Amino acid sequence: MAATARPRRSVLYMPGANTRALEKGRGLPADALILDLEDAVAADAKVQARENIVQALSQGGYGHREIVVRINPLNSPWGYADLAAMSKTSADAILLPKVESNDMVRQAETVMVAQGAPDSMTIWAMMETPLGTLHAEEIASSTPRLTCFVMGTSDLAKDLHASHTRDRVPMVTSLGLCLLAARAYRLAILDGVHLDLRDDEGLAYACRQGLELGFDGKTLIHPRTIEIANDIFKPSQDEVEWSRKIITAHAEAVAQGKGVAVFEGKLIENLHVENAQRIVAMDEQIRHNDAALAQVAE
Repeated sequence: MAATARPRRSVLYMPGANTRALEKGRGLPADALILDLEDAVAADAKVQARENIVQALSQGGYGHREIVVRINPLNSPWGYADLAAMSKTSADAILLPKVESNDMVRQAETVMVAQGAPDSMTIWAMMETPLGTLHAEEIASSTPRLTCFVMGTSDLAKDLHASHTRDRVPMVTSLGLCLLAARAYRLAILDGVHLDLRDDEGLAYACRQGLELGFDGKTLIHPRTIEIANDIFKPSQDEVEWSRKIITAHAEAVAQGKGVAVFEGKLIENLHVENAQRIVAMDEQIRHNDAALAQVAE
């Protein structure tokens, strides 16, 4: 399954143990929600959290949002039951924590198939350990059902004994390896969370850096940060207008039997058109989603 232009600018973690948060998620402008059974849920609340998420998904009401459930590791006391239960829900994807090999992904897929998960239910992988990062290519190629990497930069920094710096220089190698693997196998990839909820400027800086590196969006831990991520990862109107123009110019050149086009002094090849088409499709999908959310708000 190739990555698409589906917006994933803002992807918000929401604790499965908090029923009020699960309800609130229906009205938030995040592109996707990760309903969490792992880090955000205490051990004695995990079973109830699983039931909460199953009930919330059965009730629906999340509209266009992509709904992902992060389960506990399969080798934990809760992981298998999490995966079995979520395979029977309307979730769009299952997020596997601490993925370190292709076997971990394939094992999860085997359970999903056995439990009747639809073909449309995909797998996302948390990339949050040194071993997982070193195995990024083999993980990315594990199964066509895998469609997205999610960077777990907090766990990764801990294991690396690295510091959380503004420029994230200690993380650049790990981020780069995962980006290369994701793009080589046409996966989406999301940047890790920004931990300081009081630091809007720092969050904006991290979002801009993530965009420049090539990430599709930012994972978030609080609703108040959604707007910043949405704004920064959204294609600018200048980008969209330029993209539409070069798509048209290239189509006219092809109609005239030419392989390339020259538009406003710039050489336009098929590779430029493919990226332009992605940007235009992304803009159209964002506009559609925003309109749908506005109707819900009314």
